[in-house]
Amino acid sequence: MADWDAIRYFLEVARTQRASAAAQRLGVRHSTVTRRIRALEQDLGVTLFEKSRTSGFTPTEEGLRFFAHAEQVESTLLAARESLSGAAQMPSGHLRIGSTEGFGSTVLTPLMVDFQRRHPAMTLDIMPVPRFISLSKREADIAIALERPQRGPYLCTKLADYSLRLYGTRDYLARHAPIRRQADLGRHTFIGYVDELLFSDRLRYLDDLVQPSRVVFRSTSVLAQYQAALGGQALAILPCFLAAQDERLEPVLADSILVTRSFWMYCHEDLRRTRRVMALWDYLKQAVALNRDLLHGRARGLRTPAGDWTPSYAPRRPAAGGDRAEPAAP
Repeated sequence: MADWDAIRYFLEVARTQRASAAAQRLGVRHSTVTRRIRALEQDLGVTLFEKSRTSGFTPTEEGLRFFAHAEQVESTLLAARESLSGAAQMPSGHLRIGSTEGFGSTVLTPLMVDFQRRHPAMTLDIMPVPRFISLSKREADIAIALERPQRGPYLCTKLADYSLRLYGTRDYLARHAPIRRQADLGRHTFIGYVDELLFSDRLRYLDDLVQPSRVVFRSTSVLAQYQAALGGQALAILPCFLAAQDERLEPVLADSILVTRSFWMYCHEDLRRTRRVMALWDYLKQAVALNRDLLHGRARGLRTPAGDWTPSYAPRRPAAGGDRAEPAAP
């Protein structure tokens, strides 16, 4: 029977698909990882990975089935450890949060500083990246994305809606033809995303406004687009929580050009039983709700929950109409 140490090695290899990456995470030698995987396969009597120099360790069909059981073992052990540590104890341990780049850098990061101040026994990794975060590979414990996950054993909630508007600098607007209606946009230039590198179709909002030929600057990064807009050479559709905070930018056709998108927060369903994850989950829901006006460009300055805010650390089932677990993928 496989012991927990063997399962731990297996999980890291399955998530990274590289023995070297797993060894780095585990703090051991590469040869130790490969030896433990071979021993586990011998104990189980199956091949868990297809191994090659180019693709690394690719889970076999048996490996994928074992992965589902191994994750349940991992989650159960984590929940048991927290339960035995005492229900009244403040949450401790490490958490990794993945998020879209703009929200993660300008809203999530200062909120996480406040959360860590309240919970000094916690350590945090913040990953604001312009790509999809894979929870199945344990790239993060909690993810905040533009789309609701369609499949997977996830606890999921709609975190908030947010607004985007068309912005330009005062200098740009003074130097170029006036914009009184959407038809006037054909005489202007724009900043947008690199189409073939978009990680979500929810970012294709420029397509409804202008011809592709009018987009003269493209970037995979919304922060780069924001900086380019400040350069005063083109217009950009930007999140209000970013652009409305900067007096150098002015909204264009504010009465007619308004884009609304949503942030979804989700974690692996098994993590609902861990106190540290639920503490952060509850904090983010309350903190983001406090900043609803900022997300729509109606307020400036980030708010944090009151000083006496205390989350509920107890594992709980979601209320009807609230957070719920998505069905497992077939």
